[in-house]
Amino acid sequence: MQRFDAGAVIDDFELVEKLPSGGMASLWRATNLRYDFPLVLKIPFLDPGADVSVIIGFEVEELILKRLSGPHVPRFAASGSLAQVPYIAMEFVVGKGLADIVGNAPLPVDEVARIGIEIATALAALHRQKVVHLDLKPENVILAKRGAVLLDFGLARHAELPDLLGAESSVPMGTAAYISPEQVLGERSDPASDLFALGCILYQLATGEEPFGRPATLAGMKRRLYHAPRLPRDINDAIPRWLEAIILKCMEVDRSQRYIEAAHILSDLRSPDQVVVAKRKPQNEGGWAAITSLFRKTDDRSLVGRPSSTRTQAGPSIVLAAVDLANGSDALAGEVRNEAARVLASRDDTRLACVTVLKTEIIGETPATDETGRSVYLKRLVALKDWAHPLQLPEDRISYHVLEAVSPADAILNYAEHNDVGHIVVGARASSAIRRHLGSVSTKVVAQALCSVSVVRLKAVEEQRQRPL
Repeated sequence: MQRFDAGAVIDDFELVEKLPSGGMASLWRATNLRYDFPLVLKIPFLDPGADVSVIIGFEVEELILKRLSGPHVPRFAASGSLAQVPYIAMEFVVGKGLADIVGNAPLPVDEVARIGIEIATALAALHRQKVVHLDLKPENVILAKRGAVLLDFGLARHAELPDLLGAESSVPMGTAAYISPEQVLGERSDPASDLFALGCILYQLATGEEPFGRPATLAGMKRRLYHAPRLPRDINDAIPRWLEAIILKCMEVDRSQRYIEAAHILSDLRSPDQVVVAKRKPQNEGGWAAITSLFRKTDDRSLVGRPSSTRTQAGPSIVLAAVDLANGSDALAGEVRNEAARVLASRDDTRLACVTVLKTEIIGETPATDETGRSVYLKRLVALKDWAHPLQLPEDRISYHVLEAVSPADAILNYAEHNDVGHIVVGARASSAIRRHLGSVSTKVVAQALCSVSVVRLKAVEEQRQRPL
């Protein structure tokens, strides 16, 4: 990993002071004469062998942050290439971190409401720009003079961009103390998820406790689908019933019972006399029906209900281009690109998922670096972007995915099924004794894919190359 010291210059940004950083990136105060606002550089940790989610999260934040505007997000300045020094340069926001304020909870009711109003205002502005944050927590909120400013969009989802993180994995992504029930189940597109997290923050500010603790396992996170937290007034009886009602409505498991949008929370916090306080059954009520329900099989997804009315519609169909770049971009890779372009030309809203597979070993450890010490994953990702560059597709129509798997065919098939791919373009090399015996990647993809497949061949060219002189 490249190390930097104060005084170093990266693309005209001079590093001034290293700031407290997390485990995913280093943060530096920086200067650049082209910008008239204070700057911070976020440089991801790209150690060879590190979790690839760091790279994906960096790309997600770069794509989203430069599309956002307004007082509730940091201003975007510039970004660096993965092929050189990756970084995001943005505004350094001056203010009080909500994480420091939470340490003094429980807070007075007026203070809880004021902070809630500021965060709800910021969320409303964010959702209007078609972005769901998906990692709202005290550490990602700065209370500045201009209102709440939301930070860290590495897990966020933009309705008009490919979901890079969701395409790679369906495991829950978020912070365990604040993650919504639908996120636990792998859903990443509903603004209602941010409203749930806001409810958790309000609960913590009002009671001094996290409603669900910090479970470290999927089973622990799933408990919030079935077990409600303690009522806020049972912890702190100074909490008025109207505030408790707002908090609990934010934290409803069923999204149809949750607030529809952040503006509604804002309205209730500003007009507490208009909040409807429903009479709730004691949490231990239910008798025999409650006991028998423990043994009844349920579908977890049925508990969270349908997506909120503000959820974005499903995107256009996806074409997957599976390209073999193990030995660089060759003639076959070029023909895969040409066929992908032909398929994309039939519909101007189709997205292209560029996929290449890093083959791993069944036995033994697969090297994470090449002979020069560079990350194999990062090198392949840069090669994939170079391969796709001639297509000249806008960012909202293309995404890049380096999959690591023992079986390239299985990796392509699993990705296609998980992401509802409508068509696959895959290359096929000339037949050989080994391929005939073991079966080729393209043959398996054609046989098992749940969508249509185009197979690109260069048989004649390869046979010509294999002929002895």
